[in-house]
Amino acid sequence: MGRRWRDGRGTLVVAEPDGARVPLELATSYRARTRGLLGRDGIDGAMLLSPAGSVHTFRMRLPIDVAYLDRRLRVVAVRTMRPGRLGMPRLRSRHVLEAEAGTMAGWGIRPGVRVEVVAEGDGRP
Repeated sequence: MGRRWRDGRGTLVVAEPDGARVPLELATSYRARTRGLLGRDGIDGAMLLSPAGSVHTFRMRLPIDVAYLDRRLRVVAVRTMRPGRLGMPRLRSRHVLEAEAGTMAGWGIRPGVRVEVVAEGDGRP
C-alpha cells in the first residue's frame, strides 16, 4: 500500500456507503503540497496531499474540510478548519485530503471509512 503518486489529477472513490466518486487533484511534490489550496477561491472536488501529516490554513480564502488518512487510506479523523489555523499533526496520518467545508460529509467521508485513489493514467475506470 506504500503507493507513490505524481502531481496531477484523478478520482477519489469512497468505499462506503454508496461509492461516491469525486474529482481529485494530487499534490505529491514538495512544491505542490506547499501551495495546496492557498489563494484559491474554491476547488472542484478534493485535493490529496501526500505525504502529509498535518496542514495549515494560513493565507487561505475559504474554510476547508480536512480528512487525515493512514497508510491504508482509511480515514483517521475529519476536521473543518477556518482560514488562519494550524492543524494538529495526527498520529498514523500519512496523507491529507482537503475540500471545501461541508462537502466531505456528503461524500460519506468519516473516521473508519476507506477511500481509493485512482490517478489518471492508471488504466483503471
